[in-house]
Amino acid sequence: MASLRDIRKRIASVKNTQKITNAMKMVAAAKLRRAEEAIKAARPFADKMREVLQSLAARTNPGVHPMLTVLPPKKVLLIQITADRGLCGAFNVNLNRRAEAFIREMRGKGIEVDLINVGRKGNDYFRRRQVAIVEKFVNVMNKVSFELAGQVVDVATEKFVSGEYQEVYLLYNSFKTAVTQVATLRKLLPIAPEEAGKRRREYLYEPSEEELLRAILPRYVQVQVYTGLLDSVASEHGARMTAMEAATSNAEEMIYKLTLKANRMRQESITTELMEIVGGAEALKG
Repeated sequence: MASLRDIRKRIASVKNTQKITNAMKMVAAAKLRRAEEAIKAARPFADKMREVLQSLAARTNPGVHPMLTVLPPKKVLLIQITADRGLCGAFNVNLNRRAEAFIREMRGKGIEVDLINVGRKGNDYFRRRQVAIVEKFVNVMNKVSFELAGQVVDVATEKFVSGEYQEVYLLYNSFKTAVTQVATLRKLLPIAPEEAGKRRREYLYEPSEEELLRAILPRYVQVQVYTGLLDSVASEHGARMTAMEAATSNAEEMIYKLTLKANRMRQESITTELMEIVGGAEALKG
């Protein structure tokens, strides 16, 4: 049975842990505000660019550019964006489970899946499993940039255009609120045309259609990956803030219970001492 001294040491230890988790919560909250502003500023451009490119893909001959070419998939590439650090609840676990489910689904259709891992947690998870990792970008999520998105896209598009992969997907946590992040799987390549039946806009090309698509399509994919990176960063900070808030509350509850236990033990000790004193006094009188 733990002594009163042991319980007091444990209370002090939990209080120190509580200070750390509370500080981490405050840091995550400050970072979340900046990350949320960044993703909200980037989304409208990315959404409009996707709308325009899907409209173009619906009216353009797929042979004009290899990024529009649809082929029966035999091998696909998955770009997975996770965090470099833990202590953010189920943030990384949910992504890894979603990636595994996607890989099983594709293998069930006879399609192989290879990975590009952005973030250390996803890379650490899949390097111990039977999944080929084409490229990894670790310890980069602390400061994401458009250039980082370009490096990821360069690897993916080169392998897609060469015919090594027939489809490219992006998996990341989409930021909704500080407590809600949704694991989102999106097909990047080939660029899917807009749904049939939608009212289509007509475009005039200057210079030629081929030149414009050659310049715009790689940039479009880069914008989508960059938005996914920003979404993932905001989601990570939100998940960490929520997890640290829960840890701080749990520490508070544990301190309360341990303090009650320590007080009871102290009262029992005092009562025992008083009884011994009274018993000794009675023995002396006798």
